[in-house]
Amino acid sequence: MAAFDIRSWTSADGLRLAYRAYPAASGTGAPTRLPVVCLPGLTRNARDFEDLAAHLASGGRDVFCPDLRGRGESDYARDPMSYQPPVYVQDLAGLFAAEGIKRFVAVGTSLGGILTMMLAAGQPGLVAGAVLNDIGPVIEPAGLDRIREYVGQGRNYLTWMHAARGLRETMLDIYPDFTIDDWLRIAKRLLALGSGGRITFDYDMNIAEPIDAAAEAQAKALAEGAEQPAVDPWPLFDALSAVPLVLVRGGMSDILSAQTATQMVAKARDCTLVTLPQVGHAPTLDEPEARAAIDALMARLD
Repeated sequence: MAAFDIRSWTSADGLRLAYRAYPAASGTGAPTRLPVVCLPGLTRNARDFEDLAAHLASGGRDVFCPDLRGRGESDYARDPMSYQPPVYVQDLAGLFAAEGIKRFVAVGTSLGGILTMMLAAGQPGLVAGAVLNDIGPVIEPAGLDRIREYVGQGRNYLTWMHAARGLRETMLDIYPDFTIDDWLRIAKRLLALGSGGRITFDYDMNIAEPIDAAAEAQAKALAEGAEQPAVDPWPLFDALSAVPLVLVRGGMSDILSAQTATQMVAKARDCTLVTLPQVGHAPTLDEPEARAAIDALMARLD
C-alpha cells in the first residue's frame, strides 16, 4: 500500500474531519500539477480510493481523500440532519483551506459526484476537470428506493470472511464477476473492526435520517394533494460542462441511466463516456477501462 498521511481539519460546528493525503512521488513535478480530490459515495470512505490514489500519486499528483462527516476516521455529527450535501460542501471548504487548494481535479463517486457538481457551481474555476463515477443530474427512482432500503441498516460480522460472504449475498448483482479476494478487498474498504470486536459498516447509521425525513415529507405532500414544484436538475451539471470530464457508468446501474449518460455527453463540451457492462452502482474505478480513461484525462490536465 502506498504511503499516506492521515490529516484532519475542524468543521464549522466543531467536528474533527479526517482525510488521507497521498504525496506525489518525488521527482515527478508535483508542484506544477493540479492536485486530485477524491470524494466518496454515501456510505463509503477514503479507503474506496486507496488503489487509485496511490496510482495517481505515483504519477506526480498530490491526492486527498476525505472521510465525510460520520464516515471512516471523521467524527460523527451531533445533529444527524447535518448529513446533507450543502453541509458536506461547507465542510470541504475547510479541507481546501488547510491544504491551500485553489484548483483541483475531482474524482466523485455517486454522492461525491453530486458534491463535485455543487462545488463547481458554487465556485467557478475551482474544479479544473472531473471524473463522475456513476452519477448525473438525474437519479433513477429504482436506485433511490434501493438506497433507502439499505442505508442505516446496521449489520455486523464475526470475521472478515463472514463480512465478504455477507457482501456477496447483498451485492452480487452489482459485482457479478467478483472473486472471493475481491469481496474481501471491498469488505475492508466498507467495514471496520468495531469496539465490540465485531466487524461493522464504517459509517454513522444516522446518515439515513435526512433521507427518511425527505421521503416522509414527500409522501405527506402527495397524500395531501400538494403540487410538487418542478426542479430542473441540469443546471448543476452545466457548471462542469466546460471542463474536461470522464463519465464512468456501470452498465447495470440503477442510479445513472444510459439515456442520462448520453444526454450528459451531448451537453458537455469535452466528455468521455466509459461504460462497464458487468458492473452496477458503482464501479470501483480500479477497472482497466476506467483507469485508462482517468489516466488520459490526467495527462491533459498538467
